Amino acid sequence: MKLTRLLLLLLALYSGLAAFSQESNPDNIDYFYVRGSVKEQFSSNPISNVTIEVNGGAYSTTGSDGTFRIRVKKGDQLVVKHPDFETVFYTIKNNERISVEVTAQQVKPSSNQLRKESAQLFRNYIDSAETYLKKDAERSILFVTQALEKSNTVNQNADVYEVLGDIYYYWKQFDLAVYNYLISLQNISNNDVRLKLAKSQRLNGNFQESLSTLKSINEKSLDNYQLVVWHESLGDTYFEMNLYEQSIRAFNNGVAVANAAKIKAKQTDLNSKIAKSYAAAGNLKQAEGFFNSALNLAENENPKRAMEEKITIADFKNKSQDYSKEIALRKEALKDVLVVKSDSVLPNESPFTPQKQNYKIGNAYFLKQDYKNAIPFLEKSIEEATLSEDLIVKKDAYKKLTDVYEDAGNYAKALETYKSYKDVVDALYILKEQEIAQAARFNRKLIESQSRITSLETDRALSLSNLELTFERNKRQQVIIYSLISGLILLLITGYFMFKYIKQQRLANNLLALKSLRSQMNPHFIFNALNSVNSFIALNDERTANRYLSDFALLMRAVLENSEEDFIPLEKEINLLKMYTKLEHFRFKEKFDYQIIVDEDVDVEAYQIPPMLLQPYIENAVWHGLRYKEDKGFLDIKIANKSINEIMISVTDDGIGRQRSKELKTANQKKQNSKGMNNIKKRVSILNQMYKDKISVDIEDFNSEGDTGTRVIVTLKKD
Repeated sequence: MKLTRLLLLLLALYSGLAAFSQESNPDNIDYFYVRGSVKEQFSSNPISNVTIEVNGGAYSTTGSDGTFRIRVKKGDQLVVKHPDFETVFYTIKNNERISVEVTAQQVKPSSNQLRKESAQLFRNYIDSAETYLKKDAERSILFVTQALEKSNTVNQNADVYEVLGDIYYYWKQFDLAVYNYLISLQNISNNDVRLKLAKSQRLNGNFQESLSTLKSINEKSLDNYQLVVWHESLGDTYFEMNLYEQSIRAFNNGVAVANAAKIKAKQTDLNSKIAKSYAAAGNLKQAEGFFNSALNLAENENPKRAMEEKITIADFKNKSQDYSKEIALRKEALKDVLVVKSDSVLPNESPFTPQKQNYKIGNAYFLKQDYKNAIPFLEKSIEEATLSEDLIVKKDAYKKLTDVYEDAGNYAKALETYKSYKDVVDALYILKEQEIAQAARFNRKLIESQSRITSLETDRALSLSNLELTFERNKRQQVIIYSLISGLILLLITGYFMFKYIKQQRLANNLLALKSLRSQMNPHFIFNALNSVNSFIALNDERTANRYLSDFALLMRAVLENSEEDFIPLEKEINLLKMYTKLEHFRFKEKFDYQIIVDEDVDVEAYQIPPMLLQPYIENAVWHGLRYKEDKGFLDIKIANKSINEIMISVTDDGIGRQRSKELKTANQKKQNSKGMNNIKKRVSILNQMYKDKISVDIEDFNSEGDTGTRVIVTLKKD
């Protein structure tokens, strides 16, 4: 009985264990333990404390010997994790031993190493910016921007803005150069930067600011070279302000330091500048002595510097009308130019190019009235300018060659070269339009770059301030104020540069328009005058035609000399009117008499007037009013004071009047006359925009009955 009970108990126990086994492993999956190790790939060193996980939930870690043991089944995925290497995934295929090899990650660099790497990267960006400074402004500014992002100290900030100022200085954006040099000095005081700032202020026309900057520098803190530059900058600024005694004194002080320190290059420069100051002050004898000293020093320096000084002295000889010495010096310099040009490229902007020197030699011969020698040098200048694609010198050389042929009496050649001159002017006009557009794009890009840098600096300041907010709550209001001020400054700077860009663009457009209008007026005037010559020839009146042509040549020279100017002295315009009216009267003697009266109290030297402004009104009076009058008419031109700062110029005729003249015109004449009057109106409108309503023109009928006539009243303000 007892045996039966024991057997039943064992049977029940076995059934319970079987049931438990079914519940814990319902699918009868085969689990097993797998052993493995984790070690570094290249050194085979074991790695301890590595976490080993199974997707089924098991967990283990490696011991000091890098080994582990974990319960798995076939198909499980082991996850091997540790901070020093990337996580490894391993799929179980069987119960064989596992070996996991890993590549340890690099040790995180220390803060000191990070600082060194950042400083090196900063210096690389600054070096790159300086490398591209004279080649590619945009690229150079890009490197400056990258350097600013890496800047961590006030010294680095000062370097960034100094280099940025150097970029803008080289590309002649002196206002931006001043702005960035000032920011550099706000970070670190530096005498070199102060000297650069003073020079940029002077070149930007801020002479008093330049003097203030120079006088704020402690002379005792300067080394010898800096001291020479300091005296030179003072002299340059005084020279620009026409204070020649002060400039000579400053240059002499610079020479004394340069002589003591044996700085040869500055000895030459300063002697040359002293000479220029004496020349500007009218002391030609002293000027010549210092020019000779500068030339002797330059010849001992190098051929290029000697060439430059010869050309400088030649310019001085030209102004003092010593044309023979000017020619001799320029011929010597021309030989040196050819040597220098063989070693380096001279851009067309350089004052030392062969085409410029040949032109100036030809001009000097022209001024000596040696036309035979002037012609080959001017032709050589045209040839050199053509090869160098220097349209400006080519234009000037053709114009001067026209003058030479005209003075020599070779009118056929003069007309031929004048046509070539006109062709070059047209080509130059197109080129200048392109250059203005390119300059506008370049200025816009520089402004955008400066705005980005200012914005970046503002963002950097904001980021640093936000970090400080977590530690110093009391500074929150200051950060907000500074941020708003920075944003406002950014907006003001952007607005200022946009205003400057628009103003420059408008001025450029106005200048182009004026040039276009003037270029339309000159051929129109020349055509009418040549028609008059033609009419005399047609009448077989050769003597009268020759006299008329001689006077016409004088008038033509005056017109061409003034054709490039927006304003000329009133006295020149009066002389031009006298010549023109004389020619018109010469042709139409039987149609009208005239008088030109300038009141004695009119100060003709105090007023400036646009060239060829009055001539079209006189032409209209003769050709459309007096010419059709049945009896002999009268043309009255008067210049009188209207107020202290204004004069009134009246052109009055007693011809048939505007209405009758309009009725007599053909359709083509109406069109041409309308075009001429519109041309004048446009010129006056543009000039009034540029010079604040300096000119006003009123046209009215002279009489109410009979031949009504016409009166034109031009009011001109003093500068």
